[in-house]
Amino acid sequence: MTALPKEFQLNNGTKIPAVGMGCWMGGPGGGQRVYDMCEKALKNQYRHFDTASAYANEVEVGQAIRASGIPRNEIYITTKLGNGDHHRVREAFEESLKRLDCEYVDLYMLHWPQGTVDGKTLSPDEHPTFVETYKEMEKLFETGKVKSLGVSNLSIKTLAQLLSECSVVPVTNQVEIHPCLPWHELKEFCQSKGIILTAYSPLGRGPTFFEHPKILDIAKRSKISPAQVLLSWGVQRGTIVVPKSEDDGRMKDNINLVTLPESDVESLDNLHAEPGMHRSLLKYHNSEGTVFRWPYEALGWNMIAGGIVPQ
Repeated sequence: MTALPKEFQLNNGTKIPAVGMGCWMGGPGGGQRVYDMCEKALKNQYRHFDTASAYANEVEVGQAIRASGIPRNEIYITTKLGNGDHHRVREAFEESLKRLDCEYVDLYMLHWPQGTVDGKTLSPDEHPTFVETYKEMEKLFETGKVKSLGVSNLSIKTLAQLLSECSVVPVTNQVEIHPCLPWHELKEFCQSKGIILTAYSPLGRGPTFFEHPKILDIAKRSKISPAQVLLSWGVQRGTIVVPKSEDDGRMKDNINLVTLPESDVESLDNLHAEPGMHRSLLKYHNSEGTVFRWPYEALGWNMIAGGIVPQ
């Protein structure tokens, strides 16, 4: 079988490691835990770190990278613009860069389309819109401190809005992706525009996948862990994955992936079609059918309240 790629080429000619270390710790901050996790990840050959201003741990991520002694050009750093900074893009970027203290950022992302000003969430039509914010992000290339731009949590609808007005096509769109939420149509749309998907929460939440008989069977036959099954599936279908783990053994597993038989890939592609499985596994959905005060319709997400996707 063909070996899985260790990196992907982006639409601007730059390359990104296929597996990264997600630095969201389940809440803002993390302090020494984040530093220790990144230090351990670097020793386990991780060279791609995914953080954000909202994670409140850019300082520790940057400290661990600098302390490693690994040349800066061998490490890929992603950070993201916070929702409260849509009206002050350059200032927010410079603050992130200062906290990271790592010369430049490989990928700067629009974290969410929802902007907030003085604690108020802007409606999709209020200024600055997410398209206006992204246009301000494009100006960051003037600084020489940003190598690529990306977006996160955009749908076909919101990406189409952005692409109709932007000058720089995002290199990636980072969304929740796993077998319960494979986003087949979004993936096809992004591929048609030269945009690669990045999967956050690629292992889901809780026991959903780690107790699923199909995944356990694939793991047993391939002699790998259930997490390796999920991440191998993600990379094999052409998506970047950014799992998070503080455990040394799981870190090693998560970066050592295998090529799965096509029949297993197809089985995982269709796992979401099982009754009750086609859904988000994250907790930012509410009973009103909104995420951070934007209704699903504005986000372009075909969901009902609670993150269930109609079939």
